[in-house]
Formats: sequence, structure tokens, C-alpha cells
Amino acid sequence: MQPIHTLHEFFERTGADVRLYHMGRRVEPCPLGTLASLEVAASPWPLPWQGQARLGIVFRLGDLTDPLIWFLALPLDEQGQLVPAPRDAFLQRLLVTLGHNVERAGRQDPESGDIDNLMHDNPLAFTPSLPFQAMLHARATHDTGKPASSHLEPVEAYLSGQQQVDWQFLGLQGLADFAVRLDSEAARQLASTLPTLPDEVLHSLCYCLEHVGVPDSLGLALRGRGEQAAAAGRLETLCACVRAVGGADETIAGAWFDELLSDPAACGPDLLAAIAARGWEHLEDGERLPRFLERLAAQPKADFASLARDLALIPRLRLPVLMSLREARQDSAIGRRLASLEQ
Repeated sequence: MQPIHTLHEFFERTGADVRLYHMGRRVEPCPLGTLASLEVAASPWPLPWQGQARLGIVFRLGDLTDPLIWFLALPLDEQGQLVPAPRDAFLQRLLVTLGHNVERAGRQDPESGDIDNLMHDNPLAFTPSLPFQAMLHARATHDTGKPASSHLEPVEAYLSGQQQVDWQFLGLQGLADFAVRLDSEAARQLASTLPTLPDEVLHSLCYCLEHVGVPDSLGLALRGRGEQAAAAGRLETLCACVRAVGGADETIAGAWFDELLSDPAACGPDLLAAIAARGWEHLEDGERLPRFLERLAAQPKADFASLARDLALIPRLRLPVLMSLREARQDSAIGRRLASLEQ
């Protein structure tokens, strides 16, 4: 029997029914080939988060009725490539648990408790935030053709404006199911009710919408609500809308980001972090990225080094970020920040 060197090989050899999901910048499907490429150093991880490849792994082995879910944070080096030693240690524990006979484990009913216990005291394991957990559940049920949770119906009734529901009884899982199943008609209805949503509902909804593509009508409504919040000094609502708009078209999200970045008073550390976390795709712009980094460097309360490093780990942004830092004038905010880091 050929030895197993990677997690991808493990799932392949056991014949496991497996689905992978990114759990870093957004909760979204991750092709198995992406993990395979990372593990053989063929390509860097496309969506790193805080120096890690964060994965939600939903899988079944043998005759297990209910799927197992692992949350693994694989460490990455400065190039976005896998640091193999922690993965190797976890894989070794996994093979010992299965008695090394992975083919047999794939055919028979393994002890799910033993496999699940691998997550206890596992340095690679992490616990996602509640919105991330809700979005993973919504994604997994949708992708496998299973019905949404019972929480979806009251959310649809409330957000469409067609039925009076006490918003305090809306469940986060229902909001996540709504976001994953969002279509153009639901987005149009939501865009019309968005201006009157209580902040508490809007925040939870945005924590889910930030993981999906946002149609134009909803993107414009989110921008309008965000600008209203900015005028009223409600920073949390503004940042929630900025994060959710990250999934909108460039003509909407990019234009709003440009307007925000042109106003020094708007560019506090929370807003800049929101743009970097969920709007990173819109930073792939020759003018917007340097302006973002300049604002970030000028904000004394922002963790400039950490945020810039995190953006540079994204393969498509790596060279633009490094060039922006390298080409910054010494007397610019970026130049002064870089000089202070070298001291």
C-alpha cells in the first residue's frame, strides 16, 4: 500500500464524500484541487486569512449517516505556501486513529467518535465565529440539495415586508439561509425594505451577505444605508454595509470605496479593516490600492504591518502591494510607517 502524504490523498484513498469550503475571507466552496495544489507546493493558497489556509471540511466516511465537520487552519509561509510540518503531524494522528488501513475505513463504518476526537487538542483546529458557522451550514445544505432550516421562512416573510414578524425572533441561521439562496427577486425586495431595517437586524444580515455576490439593486441600497449611517456617526452600521458591499459589482463597490478613501475623516481603522477583509477584490486597482495603503499608514491606530502583510499574501495582490510599498516616497505616510518599522 502506497503511503499517504497529504490530506487530499487521504480523502481520495478513503473514497470519502467530501466538500471543502473556504473559511477565511469568505465562506465559499473550495475545489479539492485547490487543496491538492497547496499540498504539493504547486500554487499558493488563493484566499489566505491571518497567515492561514482556513478550511471547513464536510465529509462522510464509510456508512456514517451524518457528515463530520472539521475546521482546519493550515499555516502558510511568507509566500502563501503550506508549512507542511503541522499538517504532517495531524495526518499521522489521523492514520494512527484509523489503524493506517484507510481503504478499509472508507468501506466500513468507522468510529466517528474517534475521528471527531482528532479535533480535540489539535493545534490546527479552530472554532469559526457564529456567522461563519451559520453560513457553512447554509452552504452545505444548499449544495447537497437539502432543505434550508426552519428559520428561513420567518426571515423571508420579514425581509420581504409582506408579513409582520418580531425581528428579535429572527435566527442567524435563517439569515444565512436567506443569503445563500438570494435571487434577483429577493434582492429587489430586500433593497426596498433595507432603509427601514433596525440596525440590529441589518448587522446580522450584513454578516451573512458579506459571503455572497450582491446584485446591483441591493448593492446600491447597502451603500445608501451605509452613507446614512456615516452621516449619523453610526460606525458599526457603516462598516457592516461596507463589508456586505464587497460582494457587489466593481461599479458600485469600487466607486464607494474610492469616495470613502478620498475622505481622511472616514478612514478610521475599523473602516479600513472592513475594506481589506471583505472588499479585497476591489483593491486590485492601480490607484485604489496605493490610496488604501496610504490611508492605512496614516492611521496611527491601524495595524499597518499586519494588514499590509495579510493583503500581500493574496496571490493577485502580492506584487501590487509590494510595488506600492517599494515606490512610496520617504516623506509619505507609507514611507514614514516603513521607516518606523525598521527602527
